[in-house]
This record gives sequence, C-alpha cells and structure tokens, in this order.
Amino acid sequence: MATGTASRQGAVFRVLDAMDSPHTGRILRLRLQSGEAPSIKALKDAELTAVGPDGQTSTVRVVGFALFGGEASNDRLARTGRVDVQVDPGNDGEPDIGLRWEVRVS
Repeated sequence: MATGTASRQGAVFRVLDAMDSPHTGRILRLRLQSGEAPSIKALKDAELTAVGPDGQTSTVRVVGFALFGGEASNDRLARTGRVDVQVDPGNDGEPDIGLRWEVRVS
C-alpha cells in the first residue's frame, strides 16, 4: 500500500452508491478503479474531486467513514478496494455526486 503523495493522487475510485447521510452530508460507497489504495489516514479530511458521466464536476471533503459496510481500515481497503466515506457536500450549486462518477483525491 502506497502512502506517497503521487500515488494517492493517482488513485481513481468509482461511486457504487450515493445516499444522503442521516445526520449531514452524503455517504459515498467507493470502489478503487485504478492506482494504489491510499491509507485511511490520507483519506480522512481529504478533498475529493468527482467527475460525472456527463463531465460535470463536484468537490467534497471527507468528514468520516460510514460503518455499515464494516469498519474502515487500511487492510480492508487494500484487500477489497472498497471504502464508504461520509462527505460534506461542499459548495452550493455543485451537483450531487451519484452513480458512475469517478472520484480522485485532490
């Protein structure tokens, strides 16, 4: 598992599911598409840039990890390539991230 900045920026995730969080923000179920899995520590408070299937973009910040898919850990992310993140929606007027969006750590 890489922890260098270049490899973290090279990781590309695909959104498998997106839903409103019960408290605030949204929950994104992500699957690693390419690159090396970043560490959970690197994802915490990270800014994510998402690009939709039609080219629309949105920037969000990770505020935590959803636990319904299991506790987020470096081992689980490296083994399965999946992580569930809770994000702050960011700026008003940006589209909500949905299925088939590609997400990169900014």
